[in-house]
Amino acid sequence: MRSFRDLSPGPRRWPAALALALVLPLAGCTAESGRPDAAPPASGTSPAGVTASAAPAVRAHLRVDGHTRRYFLHRPAADGPRPLVIAFHGRGADAAELREKSRLEKAAGARGMLVAYPEGLDNGWGAGTRATERRPDPDLDVRFTEALIEHLVRTERADPERVYVTGFSNGGSMALRVAAQRPGLLAGAASVSGQLPAGAAAVEATGRVPVMVVYGADDPVRPLAGWPSPPPDPEEPIVPSLSARDSAEAFAAAGGAGEPATRREKGYDRTVWRLGAAADGPAATVQLLVVHDAGHTWPGSSVPPPEGFGPVSEALNATDTILDFFAAG
Repeated sequence: MRSFRDLSPGPRRWPAALALALVLPLAGCTAESGRPDAAPPASGTSPAGVTASAAPAVRAHLRVDGHTRRYFLHRPAADGPRPLVIAFHGRGADAAELREKSRLEKAAGARGMLVAYPEGLDNGWGAGTRATERRPDPDLDVRFTEALIEHLVRTERADPERVYVTGFSNGGSMALRVAAQRPGLLAGAASVSGQLPAGAAAVEATGRVPVMVVYGADDPVRPLAGWPSPPPDPEEPIVPSLSARDSAEAFAAAGGAGEPATRREKGYDRTVWRLGAAADGPAATVQLLVVHDAGHTWPGSSVPPPEGFGPVSEALNATDTILDFFAAG
């Protein structure tokens, strides 16, 4: 088996946690079945209008750190090692909601990509590093993501050199956390309406990884300028965050990027930082796309957002844009 992507100079190797997992169980992680079980008919598990290029999505689970973690998996028709996209849903939502909103599996299937939609515990993700009453172990979801990637590399022939994460809102912040703290696991990351956590829950970018941040200019839920002091929440504290630009700049700085260039495109502004040269692989970038007349929404989605989330932009198809960014990196 080839190693996971290691962007530092020298031979690529498994990250320490996963190298150990090849010999010993990873944090109590055991697959409850060697391969995912087939899901019931699409009417029971798939949102209306979502189609797969080959087999329908299947439901599966993985035992990690004493928790049974569930996810949907879509397999493309392509043979051989396949790129893998991990897609994190937003807070208070679930995998089915993100599948319907993003239509990722249809677009990814056409590109020969595996897509896994994990379910967060209590319908959310530990995107920040601070422990809370509901999430006393703030690193639990990072370890779960590592375990899920390792499991899909082993059982589904996911290509360890082409593993990507994306997500919406709290799930977008989770994708950024994985990219920041485990850059060697990933070939790229993208966030829609998600920012890097700040304050006591801050997440620091630690290495070179291509990242795209897509953000609505008129987001009324989590402002473009960030949220250093979010209001209290009786169920689970809302994590403070950097601005969308500061989030992107953190990855640019960690990747040795120079000064950015911004250009206005139809319906959005694109800022690009070119990362410093890597020991191998193509040139890479960090990008920030600020979408005009867009709220806390997934640009290009046909699913109406909840009341108070603002408009959905039709000027940009976030799904195609993200997958094209992954393929280019």
